[in-house]
Parts: sequence; C-alpha cells; structure tokens
Amino acid sequence: QVQVVESGGGLVQPGGSLRLSCAASGSIFNIYYMGWYRQAPGKQRELVADIFDGGNTNYTDTVKGRFTISRDNAKNTVYLQMNSLKPEDTAVYYCNVRQIRPQGSYWGQGTQVTVSS
Repeated sequence: QVQVVESGGGLVQPGGSLRLSCAASGSIFNIYYMGWYRQAPGKQRELVADIFDGGNTNYTDTVKGRFTISRDNAKNTVYLQMNSLKPEDTAVYYCNVRQIRPQGSYWGQGTQVTVSS
C-alpha cells in the first residue's frame, strides 16, 4: 500500500503565497513521477505542474512564472511553491505519485486552497 498525504493549503489574499507539500509513504520503491493537480467547483481536474525523476518539469500555462514544483527524492516528497496567487487559483489541490515496479498511480485526499480578500 502507498499513502499520499498533502498539506499546506489554506486561505490567502490575492497576491499572497502558499507552499504545498506532498509526502508518499508505504510500499515505495521507485517513484518516477510526482504531480500536482487541481479541481475547482464545477470544473474538471487539471494538471498544475509535474516533475519526473530526471528533474524535467511541466507547468500549465496559467501558473508559469508564479508556481514552482520541486521534489526531495530522499523523502519521497514533492512541493509546490505558489506565489502571486489569484482568485482563479482557488481549488482543491491533489498530489499524484506514480511508480513502475510495482506499477501504480496514487492520489492524496486533496488540500483546499482559497484565494480571496
């Protein structure tokens, strides 16, 4: 079994910052992918940013230049630094972790981020 736990969400004013963390534990052997997704009310879940074991990263266009994804392989942890937050960033943020052997894709329970004055 693999457990994925997100933390760091909360209420922040527009222009503010938050740092999300996601830690994977359990039957972890070789994580090759860690990603952050978000789902706003009435919308589909979308990719925010991801990072592969080689260090390659991807960002959705709406967060480029504002969000930074990073990972600590020793701790099986991925972070999402979110700066210059906007009301449209409000959503539940989910972490996804994938490994090859045994093959699996695991989701956390989500953490709420609300950007409002």
